Parts: sequence; structure tokens; C-alpha cells
Amino acid sequence: MGKTAIVNNIRRFRFEAEEMTQAELAAQVGVTRQTLIAIEQAKYSPTLELAFKIAKVFAVPLDEVFQFQG
Repeated sequence: MGKTAIVNNIRRFRFEAEEMTQAELAAQVGVTRQTLIAIEQAKYSPTLELAFKIAKVFAVPLDEVFQFQG
């Protein structure tokens, strides 16, 4: 898998959210921990629906979590 043009701040938001674990976030948005790791490491781009779910967990706009760098 190659890196995507989508970068994210998931790690920062997890730590700001009382050091939420990858497993906790994955459970809240309905994916596996492995999927979340791949997204966080920018090896996989989430669906739009999943991206919105992740942003909703942190109560921030989508573009604060994900940015396109093309």
C-alpha cells in the first residue's frame, strides 16, 4: 500500500481526548484497530462516511482532522 494524499491529525486528537487509544476510537466508529492504524499512518484513505464519524467523535469539523495534499 502506498501513502495517500490525505493527511490527518487523528493521533493529536486522540491524545487531546484523554489519550484515547486506537482501539477505543476504532470501536466508536465501527472499524478494526488495524484499519484505524492504516488511516492514522496515511496508508489508507477512509470513506467519506468514516471520516465524518471520526471528526464527530472529536467534535471538530472534518477539515481539522483530514486535509488533502495534492
